[in-house]
Amino acid sequence: MKKTMIFKSNSENDTAKFAEEIANNLGDFKTVCLYGELGAGKTTFTRSFAKALGVKSRIISPTYVFVRTHTAKNIKLYHIDAYRFESIDSKDEIKEILGEDNAIIVIEWAEKIKSILPKKRIDIEFIYKNKNEREIRVKKSI
Repeated sequence: MKKTMIFKSNSENDTAKFAEEIANNLGDFKTVCLYGELGAGKTTFTRSFAKALGVKSRIISPTYVFVRTHTAKNIKLYHIDAYRFESIDSKDEIKEILGEDNAIIVIEWAEKIKSILPKKRIDIEFIYKNKNEREIRVKKSI
């Protein structure tokens, strides 16, 4: 099932509120895939999403380490940046993370690892309109 919802963001604060709403309404979804060009809002979203889950550590993009692990309450949050994924020899580590039961996974540049993404996920596309405005499209796939 795929239903697209569209959200308009006119500021980082709007994006933060949107991220909190997603985090607070995950249900049984555990993988959130983020799409959009550089500067579109993926990391800004992830910071607020993590905060809403109770993560206290600083959220920075894991571009060069590929995966950062954070803990909150009784869950692990994996923050994956697949931007440079083609330089990784094996996708096994990512596949293992995607299979974890008690984890929530946020993947920036998810299109780079499309072949291993779970079918059940939330896809969020950030469309840069101008310096302050973003269109954010959300699809839940089952």
